[in-house]
Amino acid sequence: MMGDRDFRSIIQNTLSSIGKELEIDIDSKNIETIHLKEVVQCLRRSYYDRIDPKDLERRGFNELLSGLLRKLQYGSDPKDFEIENLKLRGHADMIVDDTILLFRPASSEEIESPLANDVLYLNACMWIYGKEDGIIVYISGDRKENTFSLTRNKKMFEDIIRRVRVLNNLLKEQKAPILEPSTDCEYCQYFERCYTTKKNTKQLSLAEMLGMGKKD
Repeated sequence: MMGDRDFRSIIQNTLSSIGKELEIDIDSKNIETIHLKEVVQCLRRSYYDRIDPKDLERRGFNELLSGLLRKLQYGSDPKDFEIENLKLRGHADMIVDDTILLFRPASSEEIESPLANDVLYLNACMWIYGKEDGIIVYISGDRKENTFSLTRNKKMFEDIIRRVRVLNNLLKEQKAPILEPSTDCEYCQYFERCYTTKKNTKQLSLAEMLGMGKKD
């Protein structure tokens, strides 16, 4: 706090405003169109984003990387993949020389393998845009990069299509998806909806909540 101004709140509000401008636009009422972003992450999180959304606290500009790049010269347009009466909408960051590129922030310089969600997203984009090759580029805070090349996989894409149908059905029924525990839970804005009990009799660590704690 400096004087009468709460600069931390100003910074958080600024990041939030920029994030909303750059965020992929999802029409929460149109449940016949499911965005790829929704099915590569926890389905329960995507369900709450549509049914009872809560703002996500952004921690820095690195989280805005993909949105910023989509606005540049090579940024792609969203594209739909027809699934009977449903549509799966993908949005690649860039398409250069028939290769799809995704850019993601990295918390460290050395990344041994790409994150599973990023692989699923890139693979699905290759099918949606009709491309054979794709690259994930991880960029750390000091602008160092790690790249991973992939070729598309049909079985992996079929699982994405299955998740599209599951999310659509649950939205129709107004029924929350099952819990999908992961390391992302710790930073999810809906953490308390999934893990906080009605009577707060004991504080549990995330490891214990995920069933990885010590047993007697």
